[in-house]
Amino acid sequence: MSALTRNEAQIRAQLLDVQHYAVTLDLTRDGDTFDSTTVIRFTTRTAADTAVPADTAVPAATAVPAATADPAATVDTFVELKPDELRSAELDGHPLDPAALTGNRLPLTGLTAGPHELRLDTRMRYSRTGEGLHRFTDPADGETYVYTQMFLDDIQRVFPAFDQPDLKAVFEFTVTAPAHWTVLANGTTERIGTRDRDGAGIWKSAPTPRISTYLAAVAAGPWHSVRTEHAGLPFGIHCRRSLAAHLDADAEEILSLTTACYDRYHEKFSEPYPFDSYDQAFVPEFNAGAMENPGLVTFRDEFVFRSAVTDTERQRRAMVIAHEMAHMWFGDLVTLRWWDDIWLNESFAEYMGYQTLVEATRFTGTWTEFGMERKPWGYDADQRPSTHPVAPDAVPDTAGALLNFDGISYAKGASALRQLVAWLGEKDFLAGINTHFTRHKFANASLADFVDSLAAHTDRDVHAWADIWLRTTGADTLTPRIEETTEGPAGWTLTIDRQGTRPHTIAAGLYDRDPGQGLELRELLALDVPTDEVISVSGPRPALLVLNDGDLTYAKIRLDATSVETALAALGDIPDPLTRAVVWTSLRDMVRDGELAADTYLATAAAHLPTEDDLAIVQGVLAFARHQISDGYLTPEHRTDALTTLTTIARALLRRTEDGSHPGLRLAAVRALIDSATQPDTIAAWLADDTVPGGPDIDPELRWRILARLAVLGAVGEDEITAALAADPSATGEEGAAHCRAALPTPEAKAAAWERLFHDDSLSNYLFRATAQGFWQPEQADLVREYVPRYYTEAVSLGARRGPAIAEAAGRWAFPGHAVDEDHLNTGRACLAEADIVPSLRRKLVDQLDDLARALRIRTA
Repeated sequence: MSALTRNEAQIRAQLLDVQHYAVTLDLTRDGDTFDSTTVIRFTTRTAADTAVPADTAVPAATAVPAATADPAATVDTFVELKPDELRSAELDGHPLDPAALTGNRLPLTGLTAGPHELRLDTRMRYSRTGEGLHRFTDPADGETYVYTQMFLDDIQRVFPAFDQPDLKAVFEFTVTAPAHWTVLANGTTERIGTRDRDGAGIWKSAPTPRISTYLAAVAAGPWHSVRTEHAGLPFGIHCRRSLAAHLDADAEEILSLTTACYDRYHEKFSEPYPFDSYDQAFVPEFNAGAMENPGLVTFRDEFVFRSAVTDTERQRRAMVIAHEMAHMWFGDLVTLRWWDDIWLNESFAEYMGYQTLVEATRFTGTWTEFGMERKPWGYDADQRPSTHPVAPDAVPDTAGALLNFDGISYAKGASALRQLVAWLGEKDFLAGINTHFTRHKFANASLADFVDSLAAHTDRDVHAWADIWLRTTGADTLTPRIEETTEGPAGWTLTIDRQGTRPHTIAAGLYDRDPGQGLELRELLALDVPTDEVISVSGPRPALLVLNDGDLTYAKIRLDATSVETALAALGDIPDPLTRAVVWTSLRDMVRDGELAADTYLATAAAHLPTEDDLAIVQGVLAFARHQISDGYLTPEHRTDALTTLTTIARALLRRTEDGSHPGLRLAAVRALIDSATQPDTIAAWLADDTVPGGPDIDPELRWRILARLAVLGAVGEDEITAALAADPSATGEEGAAHCRAALPTPEAKAAAWERLFHDDSLSNYLFRATAQGFWQPEQADLVREYVPRYYTEAVSLGARRGPAIAEAAGRWAFPGHAVDEDHLNTGRACLAEADIVPSLRRKLVDQLDDLARALRIRTA
């Protein structure tokens, strides 16, 4: 299949104006396929109007010639589709040869200036990988659901399209579905009839405004729905029937969050919500967290909580709701022109999601979670060989564009915007984005367009800011140097050393040790970095100096020697959780950079987590200690000691919360103790008793978590897994069983799991992930040693067969990250050098091998 290049897209955008897609889907066919008929109305512009940009290189292989000077000249182009069968095609009533379809391109030749109509009748194939039209049968009740994921170029798996973001059009869907199904789409839908022969329902959607192809959406099945109305618009939330009780339990929270965000965005944005309804569908086996389809946002249905969760997890769901609603403006109303500007979608939605929760909901501590979870994602990505600017100069094709949806486009981009607001001021920032909406609504825009809109409202050089912040890679490092003065009034001086090139507007927090009270904030210094001045400060040297207090910029922060000593001893005494998050992240970065011993970090966690109140901090520190330190940075002989430290922390938290206070902390502690258990006795007793002494009860999530750890430890077998699945015959039960079976420490279990992963191409995306998560276990290194070199050959073949989603999953979940040794690193590098690897897998392997090399350096140090 050919990836669309940037040059081809620019040329085709000059030639075509696409007005309308009328899409008819028949979802009643038995088997793995469905019928899809599409009528596309479009106009070919005259040659005089098709001036291709002067800097656009036209590839020799493209089917789209540059315009000629002859107004009567015809032009050639193509439409994209990936059918199981192209049954017929007509252009302006004249048949086209289906055999002309090459790869995913059907040539359209000899087009004259003016309107045209293209009609294509296809049979398409359902997906089990979360791409295109994904089909899922719920093992809990046998009901089937389908939903689209058209991003980034997967619309071609559902119906033909001129598939690029700047060829916006109106979309209308007519869908025939089983009689008891409901059909959802971007616009409101209604059942307009019944098919005589089988009683199937015929559904019609309202036409959309002009939207990009990747945003078109349909979801069909016997949904359980909760509907309401707000601000004169219909709002709905939907899930599969087996999750109905769980959705109903949270419906008030979800809808109140949705409407609160809606109202806050209308206070911020001058353009009103641009679509006719707002549905949120929680769908099974979804690859992303959510997708911003206008009027029909799709979420992974793990956000319908069927087991106990912490408040931080509820906050995370709330942030995703706010993030996707922000996309209705950033991405849907105004859309990037090409994929080099994905930050205009994702960075803005990420920033607005976190900020709007603070302003409009009970979740006022969201930036702490951002600093503990999301921002380290950005820092890590920015230090790998695959790093890229927030706004790259040019993304050559759609295959490359897909790789840039990462911690840089989300977390780093959002951090850059938070810094922009600190530097520019919120008033001018909001004025600029509202100008941007007004200038480009229902159209497309670029970084240059956005910066021009900002510049209209400030005297600051926003263009220079954008160049240095958005066009460069890497994370700056800010390090304080403190010198106590020996002459004149008592005081000290501060110099900030910057490794990097960006300017930073920050606050520096000065903290004093207060006997009996811990640490107390003395003063916040407002600073611009770099500065040519040595900053003189009166009073005694602080016990702790925290650069970037408040976490307003994106930079790795170092502590001076005195502050390191204070932090290690008294980190938990810092009064503000966001400041504590900044310091914890600084210590995390020091471990990753080999400047702080991993066991010192663990000791600090043991000293301060038992008294920590902020869930995001507890969960973030435990996750880093469990997965990166214990499983990567420490040698095998030290791993058991690390896990023992983590279980000790968990037991301290359990003792602290025995009175029923802090249920979220207690749940986090229970999970940590399960995941880090080195002996089966305690967690096996919990499972047998169906409860943790003092609570909580063992719900499905905890039951599968315990079984997975017991499987690793060899304390359960197939009989226990089968019994658990019989008791929980749900989709998550099937995933839990797949994880446990792959984790069993026997040659037979490993061989069977390997076969399912790399040779059973019917395995769905979620069952693939669950099996991969169970397969590699540090405790079983000798058992799986022979599979490490096999991974590379077989993952490359798998990615080529099954496509980008499974290839990415193979690189993320199936990678043997436990094998931290030179032989493994050399094997992986040889694969990168020699193999023909699909881009999504290659990118993951580059990142994973860089992390592996880092772990080796830390172990050596």
